Amino acid sequence: MLPDFHITGAQVLRPSGSDDAPLGVAGGRIVAGTPGRAVALPGWRVLPGIVDIHGDGFERHLAPRRGAVTDLRRGLRSLEAELAANGITTAVLAQFWSWEGGMRGPEFALAMLGALAEVRGSFATTLLAQLRVETHLLEDYDRIEAAVARFGVRYVVFNDHLPHAALEAGRKVPRLTGQALKSGRSPAAHLALIEALHARRAEVPEAVAGLAARLAARGVLLGSHDDAAAEGRAAWRARGAAIAEFPETSAAVEAAARAGDPVVMGAPNVMRGGSHAGKIAAAEVVRAGQCSALASDYHYPAPRIAALALAEEIGLQAAWALVSSGPAGVLGLDDRGRLDAGLRADLVVVDPAGDVGAVISGGEMRYCAGAVARAFIA
Repeated sequence: MLPDFHITGAQVLRPSGSDDAPLGVAGGRIVAGTPGRAVALPGWRVLPGIVDIHGDGFERHLAPRRGAVTDLRRGLRSLEAELAANGITTAVLAQFWSWEGGMRGPEFALAMLGALAEVRGSFATTLLAQLRVETHLLEDYDRIEAAVARFGVRYVVFNDHLPHAALEAGRKVPRLTGQALKSGRSPAAHLALIEALHARRAEVPEAVAGLAARLAARGVLLGSHDDAAAEGRAAWRARGAAIAEFPETSAAVEAAARAGDPVVMGAPNVMRGGSHAGKIAAAEVVRAGQCSALASDYHYPAPRIAALALAEEIGLQAAWALVSSGPAGVLGLDDRGRLDAGLRADLVVVDPAGDVGAVISGGEMRYCAGAVARAFIA
């Protein structure tokens, strides 16, 4: 942890707005006053550390090539360095528990959760796990509950990525051979598996409602992924899955917003100016005041870049809240997301172009370069 210090000369984004009053850090917390020595950062901006509520970009750190999985702990340490370089001080790693197999299969999920438990605490950046549960894996529900309990998983999102329309119509399943290769199965075996899962679809609603209830009783946050309609959002809300993650249509977004459900959208969607899959544009959801948080999804630079781009339209206070206090609130992390006395010293220092000069997490320096580094060691 850094010795006590205070930053002077920078524009600091506080809950009340931006100002150039000193920002004090002592004992890993934001404090009032001017503790320790002064670190002069004129021309820089100090923002709350980014809370990334959903990202699966860690997969390339854990297996840079298909099958090239060695020590997952080393991959997670490499991931932490990338997170820090992009201003992320809290990251939720979205790990699949899926019939897709490979890095998205149950065995890899257990290995990843085990490695995460081992490296957690070796740095101040907070790494949390989210399990993305495929709803039709009915036989895995007991194992999923056991994994949640064993590893302290506090966030579960429900997915259904089965190609139901193609299976129902007897059409060729798209990308079957590629998916089979990733899973380590033959195309015939992979097709047989997904056909068997599809055949049990009538059992899913009751079973998943029971699983959701049991997880909620443990205090686990629940959400649904890719809601396509208002009815689907209502069904998940009734099961206790309040968080709407990447809803696909304006109807689903509006249904969530009317009910007060948190809405999570993808920051890459903002960067691109729209969805690559033709779904609703995240910036539209932001402009309507219906977005609670922006997530990295698959690109860790995206939250910072998207928030700073949106700031030109809706103001920095509102835009940066989408990647800091907003996601922190959804996750129930009331000790971070704002630069306020008593909270964790999670902060990112950026230049006028939005490039990162330093990142401090829990009072510990996790990234520092250039002029900011010189200021800290002067």
